Amino acid sequence: MSQTMLDSESLSPYLSFSREEWASLYSADIQPLTEWEIAELQGINENVSLDEVSSIYLPLCRLLNLYVTSSQQLHQQRNAFLQRQTKKPPFIIGIAGSVAVGKSTTSRMIQALLSRWSNTPKVALVTTDGFLYPNSELERKGLMGRKGFPESYDLKNLIRFLSDVKSGKKHVEAPIYSHLEYDILADRVQTVTEPDIVIVEGINVLQVPKQRRNKQMPQNFVSDYFDFSLYVDADEAHIKEWYVERFKILRNTAFQSPVSYFHRYASIKDGEADEFALSIWNTINGVNLHENILPTKYRAHLILEKGKDHTVSGVKMRKM
Repeated sequence: MSQTMLDSESLSPYLSFSREEWASLYSADIQPLTEWEIAELQGINENVSLDEVSSIYLPLCRLLNLYVTSSQQLHQQRNAFLQRQTKKPPFIIGIAGSVAVGKSTTSRMIQALLSRWSNTPKVALVTTDGFLYPNSELERKGLMGRKGFPESYDLKNLIRFLSDVKSGKKHVEAPIYSHLEYDILADRVQTVTEPDIVIVEGINVLQVPKQRRNKQMPQNFVSDYFDFSLYVDADEAHIKEWYVERFKILRNTAFQSPVSYFHRYASIKDGEADEFALSIWNTINGVNLHENILPTKYRAHLILEKGKDHTVSGVKMRKM
């Protein structure tokens, strides 16, 4: 590393690592995931390799395990000091980033790997999609065209969920969202039962409400409950390309189902699919990225920087 780069990094709140530098931080003798398991965990237009797991996710999960272990030890020491035996609350990890950037794959990989550590066998994954208002409520509020924007989420319910989890409540329920039906499933919930770790994934998890003084808004933020946070980053041009590619794959798969909200687009041609997906990006997802998601990037403890092929090319980690 050149002296100029060293000087620049000394003035940054983040430490920067190339892919090779990050991969060298942790080496495991055994690959904990098989190719079949990886294929089950990755997104529909991603191709996560064994090398990606070894080079990126194993060092990341080793780091996260160090944070969790330190938190567990501090809890034990605090119990001894206070002369009280209290249950350790779950360690909560927030994962943010744009639509189509690969947050869900990252979250599932982390969940699978962390659950293999002996001190964190129970790792729950909850997505904030479940805390979107139902379509009927969004239509009533005139917000269907802003689905995914901060105002389309039931933040009070999300905050209540995180508060219950962090306070040690034995069983905590979260709503479930169906991407096929493009709506909340009214008759189903996800129950989180005494986990060691909870991963909370969503585009909005690091956002700060713009109207903080509004009495109708929560007085605390979603990220107040996080012990560690990640942001999955990539150039917008690449994300837009991945979004269009994903839309076309879904057109030929999930959209073919009659119950799919987007079934009416199942038979459109490639040119029409490109045009429609780009219009959604340019009017909704791209706007949301610039107005609400991207500004939260530097609130994260760690940033995964992805290249055009979806692999992680670099990592930034906050110094404190």
